[in-house]
Amino acid sequence: MPDYQPPKTTVMPCLTSADQQCLSRLITEEQMLTPVFQPILDLRTRSYLGFEALIRGPENSPWRMPADLFNLAERDGRSMEFSRRCREVQLEDFARQHLPGTLFINVSARCLADPRFLNGATARLLERLELSPHRIVIEITENQQVEDFSSFKDVLSAYRRLGYRIAVDDLGEGFSNLRMWSEIRPDFVKIDRHFISGIADDAMKFHLVKAMHELAEISQAQLIAEGIETEAEFATVRDLGIEFGQGFLIARPVTDPERTPNKAVNELLARNQRIVFPQATTTARTIRSLMREVTPVTPTTSNEELYAHFEANPELMVVPVVEGAGVPLGLVNRYSLTDRFARPFRRELFGKKPCTLMMDAQPLVLDHRISVQEAGRLLGQSAQHHMLDGFVISEDGRYRGIGSTQDLMVLITDMQIRAARYANPLTQLPGNVPINEHIDRLLEGSAPFIACYCDIDNFKPYNDAYGYRRGDEIIQYLGGLLSRHCDHRLDFLGHVGGDDFVLLLQQSQWLKSLETVVAEFQRGMDAFLSAEHLGLGGYWGEDRKGQAIFHLPPGLSIGCVPVGPGEFHSHHEVSASMSQAKKQAKKKHGGQHLFIERRQTRPSPVTGALPLTN
Repeated sequence: MPDYQPPKTTVMPCLTSADQQCLSRLITEEQMLTPVFQPILDLRTRSYLGFEALIRGPENSPWRMPADLFNLAERDGRSMEFSRRCREVQLEDFARQHLPGTLFINVSARCLADPRFLNGATARLLERLELSPHRIVIEITENQQVEDFSSFKDVLSAYRRLGYRIAVDDLGEGFSNLRMWSEIRPDFVKIDRHFISGIADDAMKFHLVKAMHELAEISQAQLIAEGIETEAEFATVRDLGIEFGQGFLIARPVTDPERTPNKAVNELLARNQRIVFPQATTTARTIRSLMREVTPVTPTTSNEELYAHFEANPELMVVPVVEGAGVPLGLVNRYSLTDRFARPFRRELFGKKPCTLMMDAQPLVLDHRISVQEAGRLLGQSAQHHMLDGFVISEDGRYRGIGSTQDLMVLITDMQIRAARYANPLTQLPGNVPINEHIDRLLEGSAPFIACYCDIDNFKPYNDAYGYRRGDEIIQYLGGLLSRHCDHRLDFLGHVGGDDFVLLLQQSQWLKSLETVVAEFQRGMDAFLSAEHLGLGGYWGEDRKGQAIFHLPPGLSIGCVPVGPGEFHSHHEVSASMSQAKKQAKKKHGGQHLFIERRQTRPSPVTGALPLTN
């Protein structure tokens, strides 16, 4: 056996004699420990990969649950012996029930050093039970900190040579099991239930699990998502491409588990829909990212020394003046100093004077934690010369560096462009990039859906008559109206820009929802028109030639394209088809029209949808 030193045990309070006797009975007597098995579902094959073996103590006793049992053994210094007994009853019952697939057995890092695990005793037990080590996965729990990874990897290699596979439990629970993943390269990695709970609505958890999936692909490990308890969590895990799932929604741990998934799970697996992933909101960037570390001068530095410093460093535009305690006092601008020295006798008069005479004693000082947007607002409200000088960046009142106005403006512009691609600034709905990504994801998953392009009719004349701000309010109203009639688990709502929106619907009552949206939009327009225009049914304006023309109030047109599996190959094709359907909807006179493309004869692709009608 490799020379592996198990993690040190923590000294625990001694047990009473009664507790010691109880522990001895648990270890030595039959029927005292009961194994239970929880299935692990293969989301690809729609069958069970295998079962995780857990342990229960006697019913109606203080030692029913595993945490209490292992705490009892730990306090008496018999963890290894108790863990060994648990493995034996789990293996025996797994074999007795002829359960299919793989058996996952929890083993702490310390108990891996059990001599009977590697000296042939366990191998003889498996041989007697007619179980191959290839069907056993040793699931390493993070009960103790592993300090000697070199020896730890050696002992795991010994297990692997015998045919066992290795899993790391509760990924994400602590930093050490991230290192364990990197060091031992397990066959399976189990994601801690904390990251699965609520993943359908939590963008942070979603992206963390997505990153874990990418790491698993790199390391050729297979992921098991633990703690799946809701249909939304199930769908998110499946749509992320995670291979295996485990949790109460799939099956609870029981003594005699079903060999195949039940009807409810099979129905979930059969659903040909793709959940809408949670959208991440743009996080504010701070001005720390703009900071340039410019060596400051002291208040006693002479103007002549500072001038020479500028001459030696032509890239410097400003130099901060900082007193000994680190408090910023001011900024000296290169051009301001040069201009003053260029005047007659100024250099001779002020050259040996301290630079504080030439500095701006009221610079714009910003804490490194404020956002770039807030910095831009403050810079716009400050004195005009601050636009040229830039600003001082401080931390807890002490100088850290300087920031350039040009760098700030470039960053703000870049952030606005990026944000517009991912989220529309007016409605905060997903923009073009997420829309295209979701269309492609639906196509790749062969998920049927209804692609809808929504457009406000007569919108420009309204803007001309009422102003762009009122026009923005109508756009926001439409965004909210569409959102209220979406199933946010299944329907994707995006804002292309202006008055154009895209809906990607998987709900069964999609047609009824769209008809309701069109009707509600028409009624809602009354609030956006004056009493006079309501009475007239519209308003007069001018066309491009300056001639008077009567305009109808804004209306809503929606062009819909049912998309079945294999009918489109990219978001480009779907987008083009949606645009054509929108044009057909807008051709109808009077506005408030819903057009459904049905030139290709096919049934509605969404199960349970209403018949297609124009």
